[in-house]
Amino acid sequence: MYNNQIRKIRDEKGITLLELSDLSGISVGYLCHLEKGTRNNPSLVVMEKISKALNKSIAEVFFMQ
Repeated sequence: MYNNQIRKIRDEKGITLLELSDLSGISVGYLCHLEKGTRNNPSLVVMEKISKALNKSIAEVFFMQ
């Protein structure tokens, strides 16, 4: 089952979806869908951008529970 830690990490860092969007270059809408699990299987490029913006590894954001 697909599971990511985007929301958890974002909340811990105190940043909004809009701020994460600005930092990563990924749209707010797509980030919201990823957080909710209504979209899954982001590309490696998208995972890299989000992970870099959160200052975490891809594994920490997308593959750890």
